[in-house]
Amino acid sequence: MYRLEEETEDDWWEVEALYDLCFAPGRTALSSYRLRDGVATVAALCGVLRDRDGVLAGAIRYWPVEAGGQDALLLGPVAVHPTRQGEGLGGLLINESLAEARRLGWERVMLVGDAPYYGRFGFKKLDGVVMPPPTNPDRVLGLALKRGAWDGVTGRVTKAAGIAT
Repeated sequence: MYRLEEETEDDWWEVEALYDLCFAPGRTALSSYRLRDGVATVAALCGVLRDRDGVLAGAIRYWPVEAGGQDALLLGPVAVHPTRQGEGLGGLLINESLAEARRLGWERVMLVGDAPYYGRFGFKKLDGVVMPPPTNPDRVLGLALKRGAWDGVTGRVTKAAGIAT
């Protein structure tokens, strides 16, 4: 039994420790982190998954960005503790948060990740949408939460407008 809750300020260090455990050293040097610097998360979509004892099993975060001048969500990171992997918890975090993003009126989501994994959630390669270098363009994936939301969207991915750095 797990419970999914919105991430709070009190969860921050524990979530960061999970990300450090699950991702390679230097994860914050990745280009997607430049889009997050000085930008608040979309708090309503950032979640923590805890077991019945309150132990953190997984976490997911979202950030606002602009892709070709259009508002979008940047999904990630999403992580599941290594001792809990294979239980479908990553899928649970992704599916529940995407459903909430739709409910809140977001139209498009993007990420940098593995197409075979994220394809099962409907993500597809975004042609013409350019992440800051040195991102591999084959790993830039998007999902339309509203039909046609990615149609005709091309250009650079930048921090959300009006965000101080």
